[in-house]
Amino acid sequence: MEILNAAEILAALGHESRLAIFRLLVQAGPDGINASAIGEQLGIPNATLSFHLSHLSRVGLIKGERESRFIHYSAAYETMDELIAFLAHNCCQGKACLPKTSACDSVAKRRNKKTEPQE
Repeated sequence: MEILNAAEILAALGHESRLAIFRLLVQAGPDGINASAIGEQLGIPNATLSFHLSHLSRVGLIKGERESRFIHYSAAYETMDELIAFLAHNCCQGKACLPKTSACDSVAKRRNKKTEPQE
């Protein structure tokens, strides 16, 4: 991930409403939810919601898919994954980190942990 791209993503998340929308979509899982449900759950008017959803889509944090009259939104987990890896890259100069940070050191590291058998 390029530093300019990371800065754009972080700037998008720097707004309270957009951060709330993104967190809601992350919690909703890969199936996501439709725009009207997002507005209802967060109490955001439709015009304002549309603006924020567009901004989050533009920076690649969410994806929208039309289903009939509705647009179904979901988090772009791969973008979130890349951002976390970018932020934590070479964390602590190779020394032991806090557990949550060391688990996020790289995309490859997190993916390997997901595929390792649980004891």
